[in-house]
Amino acid sequence: MDLELRGKAALLVGAGRGIGGAAALSLAREGCKVALVARSAADLEARVKECLAAGSPAAYAIAADATDAQQLADAIDRAATALGGLDLLVTLVGGSQPGGTADTLDAGWESAFSRNLWPAVRASRFALPHLEKSAANARARATAEGRDAARQQSAIIHVASIWGREGGGALTYNAAKAALISLAHEQARELAPRGIRVCSVAPGSVLHAGGSWERRQQQDPAGIAAFVQREIPFGRFGTAGELGDVICFLGSPRASWVAGACIVVDGAQSRSF
Repeated sequence: MDLELRGKAALLVGAGRGIGGAAALSLAREGCKVALVARSAADLEARVKECLAAGSPAAYAIAADATDAQQLADAIDRAATALGGLDLLVTLVGGSQPGGTADTLDAGWESAFSRNLWPAVRASRFALPHLEKSAANARARATAEGRDAARQQSAIIHVASIWGREGGGALTYNAAKAALISLAHEQARELAPRGIRVCSVAPGSVLHAGGSWERRQQQDPAGIAAFVQREIPFGRFGTAGELGDVICFLGSPRASWVAGACIVVDGAQSRSF
């Protein structure tokens, strides 16, 4: 299936490695131009090389801290300039920390929301003019060429978690990811008339190099093996590539009627409907 992404411009915020890096690579394979934002310049440069080798016509690394509003705004402007506009925004910034009601102080809550919610809120706002302009241009081209203009949209995809849909994760993480899923749903209704499609993705437990599950596996191999057998019906972790491919599809015109939904990608791990 041709995902109709060739020549499109995608910005991924939080894409140095893991799911974000895999999503960038999936988009690159479809001929998408990509800009990757993360704090680690070394991780970004490695992903950019992979994206170019995979077929991306242009790939850019932008080192920035996405939890800092000014750095994020500057990064988005740089990406839009380098790519010649923006057709797709993917937000992937996140992180979890333990703690309950009594021992998690305001600073802990602020940290959780500054990582898991605020980058998505701000990136949506900063990227909105670019996404809206790209959608209008795409519709105009389609109309001039006698093609279906209704399917020509820009898109925003927020990567949340199954723990934003049901209990199971850390208290602050659950709350922030639930807020992110709600954000995507309401943005979808607000921005559809402006030609922008919004949805969220809820990954289950994903194993990738340098990720939290790899660290836990190294610290407690037997305990993590038992967790996988107990909680994941397929008996294995998900991979970043499996998530990346879903994000790639959802960001494409082939998913033109998927909006407001939270797409669960977890190998049947979660229990919610």
